[in-house]
Amino acid sequence: MAEGNKKKRLARVDRDLCASCGCCVKVCPRKAISVCKGLYALVDEALCIGCKKCAKECPASIIEIREVDR
Repeated sequence: MAEGNKKKRLARVDRDLCASCGCCVKVCPRKAISVCKGLYALVDEALCIGCKKCAKECPASIIEIREVDR
């Protein structure tokens, strides 16, 4: 695979369904997730490593891990 075609895994939160419970924030090993304005979880893409811990911990199952181009 060429260097420019590498994929990175990132967490994505469905903001419309997020209850801002903070469960994902507690388990993120890179501190890449924060609760924004008390309304929804926000992922810092520069810090996220796509480890899936947040998605597994989310009680509403609204976090998905996507592959994106770097």
